[in-house]
Amino acid sequence: MNSELLEAIGMLEREKGISREVIFEAIENSLVTACRNHFGKADNVVAVMDRDTADYVVYAEKEVVESKAEVEDDMLQISLDDAKKISSEASVGDMLRVELSSKEFGRIATMSAKNVILQKIREEERNVIYNQYFEREKNIVTGTVQRFVGRGVSINLGRADAMLAESEMVKGEHYRQGDRLKVYVLDVKSTPKGPRINVSRTHPELVRRLFENEVTEIRDGIVEIRSIAREAGSRTKIAVWSNNENVDPVGACVGMNGSRVSAIVDELHGEKIDIVAWDEIPGNLVQNSLSPATVVAVFADPDEKTAKVVVPDDQLSLAIGKEGQNARLAAKLTGYKIDIKSESQAKDTPGFRYEDYLYDEGEEAYEEGQVYYDENGQYIGPVEDAEGEQEQ
Repeated sequence: MNSELLEAIGMLEREKGISREVIFEAIENSLVTACRNHFGKADNVVAVMDRDTADYVVYAEKEVVESKAEVEDDMLQISLDDAKKISSEASVGDMLRVELSSKEFGRIATMSAKNVILQKIREEERNVIYNQYFEREKNIVTGTVQRFVGRGVSINLGRADAMLAESEMVKGEHYRQGDRLKVYVLDVKSTPKGPRINVSRTHPELVRRLFENEVTEIRDGIVEIRSIAREAGSRTKIAVWSNNENVDPVGACVGMNGSRVSAIVDELHGEKIDIVAWDEIPGNLVQNSLSPATVVAVFADPDEKTAKVVVPDDQLSLAIGKEGQNARLAAKLTGYKIDIKSESQAKDTPGFRYEDYLYDEGEEAYEEGQVYYDENGQYIGPVEDAEGEQEQ
């Protein structure tokens, strides 16, 4: 038993994650390579290694010929007399396995065998690392800022380095060597030098994964994140839905005294997060998405994906947000083009007044395909349509 070799193989398996079988096969291939370098050919050479003892044997399959005079190639043929010394039952025309002594291999052959083993181990290690991080693609990992590469940052993930490109950095975030941070794995590609891992700090899915890690109800599927709108480093809006009527989706994400959302805000270095309830009724969803602003009325058109919103005069700037950010994020969150006006503006603007959607002397003023809601998200269309809406 070759106990030292077995111990070395076991160490490689534990430390590098390389399977024993791969290592055994690499050694067998290296022995065949050594034969080729020593004898000039190895087409008929086979190496077999015992998986339990690590003992190995190398042999060549040779054809038995009548006499030594008929032997044209020592690597391919053996005389009957010599064959009888190995097997008394040998006869002319048989294929006989003849053991080769690896001690006869020269220094060059031995070095070639060593290189084959090392090359195979390196290849397998790259494959192990690639598979490890490929499984983490579209998920988050924790890494340490290692060094700056051009305008990008190299993040050490443990067994591999990832690249955080400038375009995937959050404006205003400053990274220093040794900083630990969570990143979203965009993709993992296999290269001759090992896996190339691209990560992001700006991707909206980073926020989703952070909530999944922090909120048990999301991990268990009780609460769903239906939509995310993010302007990295500044503000994020998420719309959540509960599959259990007894569980408040917003409250579950906020946590006791805001503990859950605070942990995520800290990880995102102070980025503001608005959590609103998802609603299948477009008017309600648009109204919720404009939080924290108060909404008086929403006139939504599901076909055109547009919504006209009326807010109190003192809420207009809050609804629109700084540089239009609140309205912009609400539009991304809902998928609707949102037009916001104050109550004073709405009085003189067609399409923003209730009377624009009410009957006038018995004639229908509603436009076909549109749905209208008041400040409570209630349908305000014709009576017969409203009944149909309630039945749905």
